[in-house]
Amino acid sequence: MLSKIHSLGLTGIDGYEIDAECYISTGLPGFDIVGLPDVSVKEARERVRAAIKNCGFKFPVSRITVNLAPAGTKKSGTLYDLPILLGILSASGQAPKLSETSAFLGELSLQGDLRPVPGVLPMALAARQLGFDTLFVPALNAKEATLADGLTVYGVQNVCQLVSHLTGAEPLSPCPPWQPEPELRNVPDFCDVKGQENAKRALEIAAAGGHNVLLIGPPGSGKSMLAKRIPSILPDMTREEALDVTKIYSVMGMLPPDDPLVQVRPFRSPHHTVSAAALTGGGQSVRPGEISLSHRGVLFLDELPEFRRDTLEVLRQPLEDGKVTISRVLGSMTFPCEFMLVCAMNPCKCGWYGDPSGRCTCSQQSVDRYLSRISGPMLDRIDIIVEVGSVKFEDLRRRQTAEPSSAVKARVDAARRIQSERFHGSATRCNASMQPQQMRRFCQLDDDCSMLMRQAFETLGMTARSYDRVLKVARTIADLDHSEQIRPEHIAEAVQYRSFRFGSESVR
Repeated sequence: MLSKIHSLGLTGIDGYEIDAECYISTGLPGFDIVGLPDVSVKEARERVRAAIKNCGFKFPVSRITVNLAPAGTKKSGTLYDLPILLGILSASGQAPKLSETSAFLGELSLQGDLRPVPGVLPMALAARQLGFDTLFVPALNAKEATLADGLTVYGVQNVCQLVSHLTGAEPLSPCPPWQPEPELRNVPDFCDVKGQENAKRALEIAAAGGHNVLLIGPPGSGKSMLAKRIPSILPDMTREEALDVTKIYSVMGMLPPDDPLVQVRPFRSPHHTVSAAALTGGGQSVRPGEISLSHRGVLFLDELPEFRRDTLEVLRQPLEDGKVTISRVLGSMTFPCEFMLVCAMNPCKCGWYGDPSGRCTCSQQSVDRYLSRISGPMLDRIDIIVEVGSVKFEDLRRRQTAEPSSAVKARVDAARRIQSERFHGSATRCNASMQPQQMRRFCQLDDDCSMLMRQAFETLGMTARSYDRVLKVARTIADLDHSEQIRPEHIAEAVQYRSFRFGSESVR
């Protein structure tokens, strides 16, 4: 007696088809699962056995072999419990033959209840692409599965309920497509920040063009406070972007059942003790890291020099490529990681170098050593470097409310609309990710701008990469100014954000 149940699996953040083939034969009783299962899949034998008996069905006293095909792909997780159980019931004649266009997944309790599993959204999207029209998932995963338009999704509470539906005794009602409610942007607002107008202007430019930022200033100047308010001025995510981000959070099991769609751009702030693997992704079963959890959002690295050198260096390639490939013995996984990098640091170990109070006790050698913790290639990938000075008493006692994030966001949205029209039909989304051919077309300089860029290039000792980044920032400033052409004042402001100097080292 042979049966085949269609299911799905995960590789990275993408789903693929898996068939649970069940064969019941004569011989000594046994229950084997083959097809490169890991420990969690092998343990399904005990869960399935108990669930079948506790739901009132008969567990076959025969030799049972379950093959998870394709057999050459490593299987992990508990989502194969349900297809294995259905395969046994179907092969033993206790459940009807199942449709070829239906797929099943879910973890079982010993009583036969279905528990939620991670990664349902990418598997539902894969099911739609593979031609399945019906998907059976645990009830708590049903809303998430309906985000994959074009599928009939059934949320199942327990095995008895599912078998009653399959036999036609008590049909289930399909889960209606989940519609997100308007998301309240419950994020900190820039109106809370007193003073720091220069830093606010720099962050507005960064948000408008998707540029990387480094904030340098003494303790208590508001660097972290400013960084945490960046999501409040970033453009709203499109449906496509929201699904891209949600897939990652689904695989990580970080989605609440009642709100399965990530609608606000992510803001991740790992501690400086984070490892390189936790930042980029990895592990025995490769999982996304912090940079992928920041996809389409912000990765904030506070106290930048306190991060380990090797941890920071792994960011160099992902910042350029917008993706990270993790290679292991069993294969490699590629995760998306298009994020806006925001860093904050003190100008020295004590934090007060250059402050008018004169309380810094660091020697020049100590200041230089502190700065050298960040490599030149890493600094070269920062578009905007801005000094955040100590807040003045007059700014703190001022009762007038600062400009709210909504006003800044309106200008950022207008600049992003210009970029969306400019790059329509290409993979480029904002000025920071412009390709060389796009820069040649959209960042043309007149004679005055070229002369100014030449002076800055020679004076600051720019590299080719930093030269390109200045042009991209200037293009964003022009967009905020609703200017078709880059003008000298745009170049001058962009260069200002590359010419910060402290200690005997220059940041270029």
